[in-house]
Amino acid sequence: MTGVAVGRVLGTQAASPLSFWIGLEPGKVVQLDDVVVTRREVPDHGPVLVAGVVTTVEARHEGAAFDSDVFLIADGALPAAVVEVAEVRVTRIEPEVFVPPLPGEKVFLAETGDRDQALYFDVMDRRIPIGTGRDGQPLYLNFDFMDGTRGAHVSISGVSGVATKTSFATFLLYSIFNSGVLGGESANTKALIFSVKGEDLLFLDHPNTRLTDTGAYARLGLPAQPFGSVHVFAPPRPNDPNGVPHVSARTHGVSAFYWTLVEFCQEELLRFVFADSDDERAGYSLLVGQIAARLQSWAEPVGDGGAVRIRGTACRTFSDLVELLSDQLQDEEERREWTGATTPLGTVNAFLRRLRSAVRPLSPIVRGDLPFYRGHSIRTSDAQVSIVDLHNLPERAQRFVVGVVLRGEFHRKESSGTAKPLLFVVLDELNKYAPREGDSPIKEILLDVAERGRSLGVILIGAQQTASEVERRIVSNSAIRVAGRLDPAEAARSEYGWLPPTVRDRATIAKPGTMFVAQPEIPVPLAVAFPFPAWATRPSEAAAPAKLTGNPFQGLPEEEDIPPF
Repeated sequence: MTGVAVGRVLGTQAASPLSFWIGLEPGKVVQLDDVVVTRREVPDHGPVLVAGVVTTVEARHEGAAFDSDVFLIADGALPAAVVEVAEVRVTRIEPEVFVPPLPGEKVFLAETGDRDQALYFDVMDRRIPIGTGRDGQPLYLNFDFMDGTRGAHVSISGVSGVATKTSFATFLLYSIFNSGVLGGESANTKALIFSVKGEDLLFLDHPNTRLTDTGAYARLGLPAQPFGSVHVFAPPRPNDPNGVPHVSARTHGVSAFYWTLVEFCQEELLRFVFADSDDERAGYSLLVGQIAARLQSWAEPVGDGGAVRIRGTACRTFSDLVELLSDQLQDEEERREWTGATTPLGTVNAFLRRLRSAVRPLSPIVRGDLPFYRGHSIRTSDAQVSIVDLHNLPERAQRFVVGVVLRGEFHRKESSGTAKPLLFVVLDELNKYAPREGDSPIKEILLDVAERGRSLGVILIGAQQTASEVERRIVSNSAIRVAGRLDPAEAARSEYGWLPPTVRDRATIAKPGTMFVAQPEIPVPLAVAFPFPAWATRPSEAAAPAKLTGNPFQGLPEEEDIPPF
């Protein structure tokens, strides 16, 4: 038996193959999340290892009858003994002979070999480091439950600003790309990150000037360096005729994204203008589909700026297109040609009110006044990590971008016919895009990703403040579940049933940088401390990158972005 003996299995508490209590020897200490082991000789089976994780630690006076006795005991007037006990949740029995440990058996802190057995690290053929435990030793995640081999998708929950959800998601990506688990697929594996919180994620390829201690990375077997290949896509500045990206701090590796009116009509993107769940309940969802089909049939390209001509009228801006639809649909005879049937005027007016309200948020990203040959599409082929900056867009436009981009990437993976190379999609505020109640085009796509993405190599890393408000099928399809700091009321919801009661209580006081990670192989969630980012998480932390990636001329197309005529 290796390791330091810390106590013995209690005989005053019932021990079972699932949990048991230990009494600590004087001077010995265990804390929550410590891994301990004991062994028992079983006839016909030999020694059986019983390993587990400490989930509760208690101290009390033995010999005290009343609460006030503590003062007498402290003064030496009443004899009593201080006793410390700990509850252990069994994680593994090896071999699988499900017998309880016997009272009086010695219990040891697990050394490397026993610790790996207790946490199933010894059977993880492909594992990625996710941080360190409270003992300072590495903790791992089985990549088979991330890449679709045995499961896929990650759900991260926690209080905004405290739970460090996005930081953990980016560290998880960094570990995947740099741990060697991808093998020969490393160069082709891509990540797509939607950034909604300022420009904090635009500097992942810049070293973090605040990182002073790289010891945690060394223990995890990872290099302490920024992401090596990053490209940023940002919307054009409003009313800018040149389509310059709307970012202020980053000047290299940034491209503007938008959709031409030709693409808007040909790809039937109108439905993503109505991407709120309220739109589905409003009764005009059928009308949206009918008009989108007519736009696809009737729109003709005009010139090389992405403008369209519809039934003799040229449209060069999104506002022009909306005005055309408004004029056509308010005429009864024209309306019948657009809808193919008699449509109540009330439904049409509700549709038009909602459409007109989209003019301001969508005009910067739905254009017909910029050179058509300019590279303007969001694509994951430019770099290993592609960041879509949404923070300067109104929420209506953010929904449009997320929906259209996800649909395009999902269809691209479908048409490829193979799951490799993988595409990781990081999406924050998942409860906004896939709410529990109602339907929307974005929610349909996210459900498709959650249910079929595993076979197509599209892996969703979703983050949200409240998992209880996210569509159940998306959360239930996530093989890996993570929780940071939780609101007490949220922690009590049934969606966190994977957290034992003591861990739920701890999650309400967890510090930033501490996450509770559950994976199918390990019966208890692991408390993980992930290292301080080696990449800049805000502009003020960014040092100059060792090598610039992407397009060094902000907003201008690279030669390969110009399609041949």
